Amino acid sequence: MMVWFETILVLATLLTGLVWLIDKLFFAKKRSADAIGDEPPKDPPLVDYSKAFFPVLALMLGLRSFVAEPFRIPSGSMMPTLLIGDFILVNKYDYGLRWPITNKKFLSIGEPQRGDVVVFHPPGNPREDWIKRVIGLPGDVISYREHKVSINGRELPYRVDGVYTGVGQGLGETGDALLTEALPGHPHHVLERVESIGEGNWTVPAGQYFVMGDNRGNSEDSRFWGFLPEANLRGRAMIVWLNVDFSADRKVDWSRIGTRIP
Repeated sequence: MMVWFETILVLATLLTGLVWLIDKLFFAKKRSADAIGDEPPKDPPLVDYSKAFFPVLALMLGLRSFVAEPFRIPSGSMMPTLLIGDFILVNKYDYGLRWPITNKKFLSIGEPQRGDVVVFHPPGNPREDWIKRVIGLPGDVISYREHKVSINGRELPYRVDGVYTGVGQGLGETGDALLTEALPGHPHHVLERVESIGEGNWTVPAGQYFVMGDNRGNSEDSRFWGFLPEANLRGRAMIVWLNVDFSADRKVDWSRIGTRIP
């Protein structure tokens, strides 16, 4: 959905800008010369609309492409950190500036850090945007056994915080174990079910990342489809700015607004 909107936004910006430019180069002077009296000539409706919309579209495109982009959480794979219906802002410059539509990087600024929550195009689904947490960096050896992650032979510490109670579209996760995973610099909650799925060992190749959802029992992530190429990154998730879930008792959860993403 975001990819289609981005494509439409780029095309609309180019079209309105082109109409304005062609008119200025070839037609505006002739209209002024043919005008009667001191009253300035009126622009044709298409030109008038293009001149009005182009600056707005160009500003929106620039902000979305190079500063911050809104994103809606469509699934429960990042519960309990992010809920279905959360609207978040994604930082578009931390990992380098990329051209819209192609997502090709033209300016390197930084790279993902362990624990970052990232939005990306999943391998095999280039028109979709997914969100997961970076667990493994290039060169890391990752292991997941009996609900526990090990990085380069060191098992992460865990604290049991109780039993999770879901709301709205996340009611199905009620009863899962709620734990705190002490990922260095990014301690965060995770959900675990009785059965541990997606167990294995992985060595992260150069230029790629190992990502997992915080909802370990309900997340399609690197345990199942492999590594995330750096070229597929879209940005870093920063903050929740709205939550709307019509399945919940509270359709809008005002307490979620302003929640920073650990």
